[in-house]
Amino acid sequence: MNRVVNPDGTSRLAPEVDFNAVKTVAGFITPGPRGIGSMTVAMLLENTVSSYIEYGCN
Repeated sequence: MNRVVNPDGTSRLAPEVDFNAVKTVAGFITPGPRGIGSMTVAMLLENTVSSYIEYGCN
């Protein structure tokens, strides 16, 4: 994941691969139109819960 600065000064998260540049040569690829996908969110949530269970909230 990369943080990209837009021309208007705002920023967004973007995938590590330029989808349009590699779609003709990559064997398999899925676009990330909003920067991160549901799998990234799911794994982040899983890791957060796991850390809370292991280390508590002290």
